[in-house]
Amino acid sequence: MITVHHLNNSRSQRVLWLLEELGLPYEIKHYQRDKQTMLAPPELRAIHPLGKSPVITDAGNTIAESGAIVEYLVGRYGNGRLIPAEGTPERLRYTYWLHYAEGSAMLPLLLKLIFGRIATAPMPFFIKPIARGIVKNVRNAFIDPQLKLHLEFIEGELGKSTWFAGEEFTAADIQMSFPLEAAAARGGPDAGTAKLQAFLQRIHARPAYKTALEKGGVYELLS
Repeated sequence: MITVHHLNNSRSQRVLWLLEELGLPYEIKHYQRDKQTMLAPPELRAIHPLGKSPVITDAGNTIAESGAIVEYLVGRYGNGRLIPAEGTPERLRYTYWLHYAEGSAMLPLLLKLIFGRIATAPMPFFIKPIARGIVKNVRNAFIDPQLKLHLEFIEGELGKSTWFAGEEFTAADIQMSFPLEAAAARGGPDAGTAKLQAFLQRIHARPAYKTALEKGGVYELLS
């Protein structure tokens, strides 16, 4: 039996969604973030030394990292589903987006989150103006331009096909869901990203997505 070690409000939500799309039986072990630090609880270290989610266990294997989990599940249980055929242009696009989601798209989003917390963190009053000035400069000079660049790139790519790898829905779309939901939650997409927003509407309407959301619990990226 596949076990998903599921942390609330995390990337592991898309693992549940993938399992639902594949129609595979699985069980969920729920973990809650620390309300102060927002970090995963130490119990996850008993599953994987880094103590992070997502992690799955299956047939004596422990697999971490979203992309590795997607590749494992689709390769072992997909029987050709949710992945384009070998040697096709769609397969190349599939592989690209599968890795782009974490390798490129998440960096500006994580920086925006971290620097946003710095700006609002408790600190001596005389340091606040300095810290906020640094945050503002970094956001204006790097974070916001990079985020805009990536969102414009994604918008253009979604203009080429219905889904990221082509006209068929694949696991690459599942992998790309988290950075795009995170961007939407942090005020990223705007009137210039109509195709990106339409993509989010399409995935949120999928029955497997809704079922995974019910099983996974509160997913505040959608709040």
